[in-house]
Amino acid sequence: MSDQAAGVTGASTVGGARPRMVYDLSEGGADMKPLLGGKGAGVAEMIRIGVPVPDGFTVTTQACVAAMEAGGVWPDGLWAEIEAHLDAFEERTGRRLGGAERPLLVSVRSGAVVSMPGMMDTILNLGISDESVVALAEESGSPRFAWDCYRRFLQMYGEVVEGVPAHAFSDEIAALKNRRGVEQDTDLTVEDLTELVGTFRTVARRHTGEDLPTDPREQLRRAVRAVFASWDTPRAGVYRRAHGIADDLGTAVNVMQMVFGNRGDTSATGVCFTRNPSTGAKELYGEFLVNAQGEDVVAGIRTPRPLAEMEQVLPGAYRELLDTMARLEQHYGDMQDIEFTVDDEHLYLLQTRTGKRTAAAALKVARDLVAEGVIDRATALRRLEPGQLDQLLHPGLDPDHGRTPLTRGLNASPGAGVGRLVFDADTAAERGAAGEPVVLVRWETTPDDIHGVIAAQAVVTSHGGMTSHAAVVARGMGKPCVAGAGDLRIDVEARTVSVGGTVLGEDDVVTVDGSTGAVYAGALDLVPPQVTDDFTEVLGWADDVRRLGVRANADTGPDAAKARELGAEGIGLCRTEHMFMDAARLPVVQAMILAEEPAERAAALDRLLPMQQADFEEIFTAMSGLPVTIRLIDPPLHEFLPDLVEQSLLVQRLEDAGTTGPELDDARTLLAHVKRLSEMNPMLGTRGVRLALLHPEIAQMQVRAIARAALAVRARGLDPHVEIMVPLVGFAEELRRMRDVVVSTWEQEVPAGDLPYSVGTMIELPRAALVADAVAEHADFFSFGTNDLTQTTVGISRDDAEGSFLHTYVDAGVVPDNPFASIDVDGVGELVRIGVAKGRTTTPGLKTGVCGEHGGDPASIALFHEIGLDYVSCSPYRVPIARLAAAQVALGD
Repeated sequence: MSDQAAGVTGASTVGGARPRMVYDLSEGGADMKPLLGGKGAGVAEMIRIGVPVPDGFTVTTQACVAAMEAGGVWPDGLWAEIEAHLDAFEERTGRRLGGAERPLLVSVRSGAVVSMPGMMDTILNLGISDESVVALAEESGSPRFAWDCYRRFLQMYGEVVEGVPAHAFSDEIAALKNRRGVEQDTDLTVEDLTELVGTFRTVARRHTGEDLPTDPREQLRRAVRAVFASWDTPRAGVYRRAHGIADDLGTAVNVMQMVFGNRGDTSATGVCFTRNPSTGAKELYGEFLVNAQGEDVVAGIRTPRPLAEMEQVLPGAYRELLDTMARLEQHYGDMQDIEFTVDDEHLYLLQTRTGKRTAAAALKVARDLVAEGVIDRATALRRLEPGQLDQLLHPGLDPDHGRTPLTRGLNASPGAGVGRLVFDADTAAERGAAGEPVVLVRWETTPDDIHGVIAAQAVVTSHGGMTSHAAVVARGMGKPCVAGAGDLRIDVEARTVSVGGTVLGEDDVVTVDGSTGAVYAGALDLVPPQVTDDFTEVLGWADDVRRLGVRANADTGPDAAKARELGAEGIGLCRTEHMFMDAARLPVVQAMILAEEPAERAAALDRLLPMQQADFEEIFTAMSGLPVTIRLIDPPLHEFLPDLVEQSLLVQRLEDAGTTGPELDDARTLLAHVKRLSEMNPMLGTRGVRLALLHPEIAQMQVRAIARAALAVRARGLDPHVEIMVPLVGFAEELRRMRDVVVSTWEQEVPAGDLPYSVGTMIELPRAALVADAVAEHADFFSFGTNDLTQTTVGISRDDAEGSFLHTYVDAGVVPDNPFASIDVDGVGELVRIGVAKGRTTTPGLKTGVCGEHGGDPASIALFHEIGLDYVSCSPYRVPIARLAAAQVALGD
């Protein structure tokens, strides 16, 4: 790799003093993405392969990072380097920025290393002024075009660079169109646009207290600074957190010669994908607008036209675009998202990048590209995003539901969502965070709405198209979106939306079908997702290369069956205490807890035994031929009894009411038992193996139920594989004694050697990991319970921390991630490493796995693979994610 291609850590230097921070577009290439950002590297690569692209230069991500680290102060010499490249740029084009003759106009665009659609800022038409607008009008022969460029520049520059509220400009445009009696911006005359330029200057002066700068180089300097700053805007931070993008990458700034899609009817702008980003189908997909600039398409200001119609309007440019789309997809070997402009029938590409797509589209594109011989299976697997597979496992609508839609728009992002209407992003975020399902309805979303889009079940807009901000962002997140539902009338002040004679207000429920573009009043039933052929085949490729096994955490027969359908290779954690919470069983459990005499407790356990046996039979049936790890009961017994405060209040109410007799006596007895069993810190109290050693009859009942269930299932011709797991072991002696209880009970039920089984433990305490060599003397397997291991290692109560300080810690960078979502590598991860190594010194080849929620987290899976675990276990619906992540880390090896 060249010095330039080495990115941030290996950029070439200026005079040996510091790395270069500005590159002409002709100097770059695709392999310089870390330094030039995605947009800069993509444009440079297009120049390299001969695609028509405007001239310009890129200010590197390294410059942005250096400025951020210095509190916004630019590195020494950066502006001089920009000016030197601008001078050369003017020399190459024969134009001068803001010149009164042959003016050079430029765009100033962000370009992050990882695509963040709509999150950062752009300024178009920089270099236009009172002098250059006249020259541009004369050169183009269209004064209207020139003044349209001028008003666009003032609007974007004022908002992005000087901080003027966007509505201050849009309100003035709306007022002028109302006075003129016109609908579209394109209906405004040159006189109207000239008036708007003066109005916009006044608006900017009113909000900033000073005139906008007129020196184009000063404008450029401020614009570059503004794009740098846009990396740290709240919306960009929210997007990065939602997509796992590092905060320290920075953004490049691309300064490119303007080409004009708003020059008239021979000009246009558009966005297209080389394949359908919703379905993955190899078909024409995109939109364009005649006589427009790029922001008009993504902002939803005008409703764009399907790309196929461009053949009749601009046939030459259309054919060239199709050829270029095919060429770029072949070159990159992946679906491309392309921005283009047609300037007086001449096609220019402004950007190409790997297209955001739904999970269903990602699988189909991967499968098709392999079938077409464009890429191999390993490349296809590496490109997929494991977390995105979750989208495929969300429910949709039954196509035969028979309901009439309230309205229809564009099916911009598939899937279905049900929720109460909300009309602004803040409300959506607030109510979504409280667990309430909401549907965000907007005229069109903007980048500042990102936190509301994340929280919503679905998004509906009345304007915009298939490549609008709402469509692109929702599609990338796997959220249903209906865009451009033009007959919706939204009244944000009144918090209502109306269609025809129907008026819905905030809190009314709607159902959004992003797959068909329909919106329904009320809640429609959702149907489970279906596993597709693309899903099955591509995940099969993953299974062929991964080393880690993937099991599921499941406590019921249906959950076990679903896990197997999704590719689980067994059950890594069956939490038996969950089986006791059923309303029909809870009284029996309470009777067992409250028993005064051993005979009473034995009678209650005898009633529970067939219930447990039935549960295990269902699970063994679903997992026939695969291992099932059953954890003996874990929570403190008081969790099966009423809350202490509630029971105390009940007794108080009965006493205050003068109640006497059995009702009050029973309430007082129950309260006494609750008090007796209550602990100051029950999560570190009488639970797990401690409970089993104090009351071995409970564990004995469970082992009998397991053994009898396995025998019953085997009698039906099935093949149960039994693993019994003892929880919360901290001392080797605990496991030795508990193993004796399990073995002696099993042997009472099963003839010697007649049904293989194993006994292991869950490592969820730091001490157990540190003395794992001693613990392994009594264990056939280890399963690391990383949920509790994180709590006991880090000293954080998950339930308390996630509702208070933990999110603040993550946002402030105190910790890199929520340690309950992604493994704490240096702390908890190191204990797992120690536990595995020590356990295998005692028992070489000891089977080890992880059954905490980290088993479904791709970053954690990478660590577990590296440590050498045998399997991970996660919730059934994360099994596909784990399968793909395990394959990717194996391919990385």
